[in-house]
Amino acid sequence: MADTRAPGDQGPPDQGQSGQGSTGDQGLAGQGPSGQGSPGDQDHRPSRRSAKVADIRRYGQPPGLKDRRNEEHWAGRLYMRTLSPYFAWIFLRLGLSPNQLTYLMMLSGIVGGFVVSLPVTGTATLWAALGGAFLIQVYLLLDCVDGEVARYLRQTSVAGVYLDRIGHYLSEVSLLIGLGFAAQGGWENGGWVELGLLAALGAALIKAETDNVVVARAKSGLPADPVGGDRALRPRSTGIALARQAASMLRFHRIIGAVELSLLIVAAAALDTVMGNDTPAAIRVLTVAVAAVAVLQTLLHLVSILASRRLK
Repeated sequence: MADTRAPGDQGPPDQGQSGQGSTGDQGLAGQGPSGQGSPGDQDHRPSRRSAKVADIRRYGQPPGLKDRRNEEHWAGRLYMRTLSPYFAWIFLRLGLSPNQLTYLMMLSGIVGGFVVSLPVTGTATLWAALGGAFLIQVYLLLDCVDGEVARYLRQTSVAGVYLDRIGHYLSEVSLLIGLGFAAQGGWENGGWVELGLLAALGAALIKAETDNVVVARAKSGLPADPVGGDRALRPRSTGIALARQAASMLRFHRIIGAVELSLLIVAAAALDTVMGNDTPAAIRVLTVAVAAVAVLQTLLHLVSILASRRLK
């Protein structure tokens, strides 16, 4: 289900309505309210066990899927959307439902954070980082596949969107907490663990700030998307608008995204291994940077939302 269940690409402090970089798109395509297809839909797609990869691309990846500004992760556009139909084909034949795939997505993200946190030293630290990065790639793959399977089977749902969002929260928070334990050097309390928890809290708050725009609009009887499209995302203040544009160009916010962070953890672990550090110095530098970005982005994103027309 994932896909539009969620997501998208975590933007700078203005990130649109999606929040974090994901490939969420389950709600795309012409499903009716019940997810059973729009009236007059006569595409006669093959059954799940007769489907071919080309069928999945046709019905599971609707036009414009890769072009969604705030909902399609760069890794999805670059390579994962090319690979995902092959795995969707496998899961269709195995009989897995979209929700089951979303639960697997959640599990892979959470376990990825756990693997990163393992109390190991030396070369084993690098292997733990590689294992975590691999599981985050599985998480990204399943985030594509569940939506493709849901659209192919016409089983997109509000519950699917909800589960997809929860999966993104859990996976990113788990990875950031795992980074804190890796910086601490073991499963014990300490300042590095607290920094990891601070970063995890920031990442969760950023998502909550984005999601609560939709909640606030719904409770006020407004449509989910503000009138004006992308223009509504722009702050009304020229100064804040320029700051938002600068942040967007620097893209520093991406280091707290699961995919980017997992790769940075591998790089930091490799540096510690090559340098033969007795302590995870590079991992600790990364932890400080991630915590600082999370706190800063939490504040900037809130200001950007309040200064825009999203709550009008």
